[in-house]
Amino acid sequence: MPAQPDPAAALIAALTSRGLTIAVAESLTGGLLVAELVRIPGASAVVCGGVVAYQTPLKHTLLGVDSTLLAEHGAVHPEVARQMATGVRAALAVDGRPADIGLATTGVAGPHEQDGQPVGTVYLGLAFGDSVRAIALRLTGDRSQIRARTVEHALEAVCQLMEIGKLETAE
Repeated sequence: MPAQPDPAAALIAALTSRGLTIAVAESLTGGLLVAELVRIPGASAVVCGGVVAYQTPLKHTLLGVDSTLLAEHGAVHPEVARQMATGVRAALAVDGRPADIGLATTGVAGPHEQDGQPVGTVYLGLAFGDSVRAIALRLTGDRSQIRARTVEHALEAVCQLMEIGKLETAE
């Protein structure tokens, strides 16, 4: 049986070939996503870094997420994911140049609901250029499984975006 492709390696290779950089903002994944990216040799050429904004107030102070949005809806919300993805691009700018892609995770890994959202509710934020979107996930499993599946889905989301040609080489 052939080996399954490594999504992190494929993403690092695609970013490298296009001259694009990525910055990651994480909440429920707590650093797992950026760790998965940087385990790939050569990742330092394209991964600006990661911010683990686990506590809700940090989403505002580090990433610029609107404090009223957080107060009204909590951290588990699609607009929070979008703002995290946008904010991390600037927060992790290198030599004044924002990251080309911002990727964010926010959600509920369990064991208890959060902000009125059930366990397994996850939002990914993806920002590139003027395009910013949120992807809603409804995951099952225990805390570790939800966190691991969030990382898988996040990598897949960026890979799919690149495969369909929406990302062009940086200028």
